[in-house]
Amino acid sequence: MQALQNRQALFDYFIDTRYIAGMVLSGTEVKSLREGKASFNDSFCVINSGEAFLKSLHIAPYSHGSHSNHEPLRDRKLLLTKKEIGRITAALKEKGYTLIPLKIFFSDKGLVKIEIGLGKGKKQFDKRESIKKREAEREIKRKGA
Repeated sequence: MQALQNRQALFDYFIDTRYIAGMVLSGTEVKSLREGKASFNDSFCVINSGEAFLKSLHIAPYSHGSHSNHEPLRDRKLLLTKKEIGRITAALKEKGYTLIPLKIFFSDKGLVKIEIGLGKGKKQFDKRESIKKREAEREIKRKGA
């Protein structure tokens, strides 16, 4: 299974710091992630009373699941150290910082991991600049190949 990327986040935010966290999931959620059935639309992370949570990440119900299938949009707890949560909390108190999920992947041991980033939102002119840079790189690849 390939990693699931949140491409829109890199377009909308400047990512300063990245963290790797574990996720508390049920069995059917893991099976659905192995099939690649997840959507990052409008998902974000919050920190409540010293714990990190991932909100509104849509993991589709497992196709072969029974009545015990999971709820697609439930809040999921992220597993980070106290030191990391402290750093993130301090940064979130600064103006303009947001905690965004960037990528979901499986570790070498088969555990589900999520890469989250601490980022600031881009303005409209920054987004246009990103588009120009991407188009220029495409043009260089096209001429080089």
